[in-house]
Amino acid sequence: MTEPDAIHCDQFLPHPPATVWQALTDPRLHARWWAAGDVRAEVGHRFTLDMGSWGEQPCEVIAVEPERLLSYRFAEATLDTTITWRLEPEGAGTRLFLEHAGFDLDSPMGKKAIEGMGRGWPSVLKRLAKVLAEPAG
Repeated sequence: MTEPDAIHCDQFLPHPPATVWQALTDPRLHARWWAAGDVRAEVGHRFTLDMGSWGEQPCEVIAVEPERLLSYRFAEATLDTTITWRLEPEGAGTRLFLEHAGFDLDSPMGKKAIEGMGRGWPSVLKRLAKVLAEPAG
């Protein structure tokens, strides 16, 4: 059973954890599949993600286990949620788990955000898979 204030997704990617990790933590790659921003795998690192019409969203890295886990606060002072990426080796690839948690379901914004992001995250993961499938260079 998952908590009602969270979104959970997972996707198999036919790439080793090191490759998936790079896509999660390299700002140049990150901008190609989700949002531009100075993301870095360093606890305490503060950055913003450019969410287009939703504006610049402040974030802070709260947990890092290289090639295994990256967690950050997302949209501090508005949504105040947490995004956690967990990578597990699976055969020759990686199972990537996403948890986006902490939505305030008592607020209209929180309800709208969990509904919209719940629909949006699967397509974000598809874009990640597409970027990873492109030839290097």
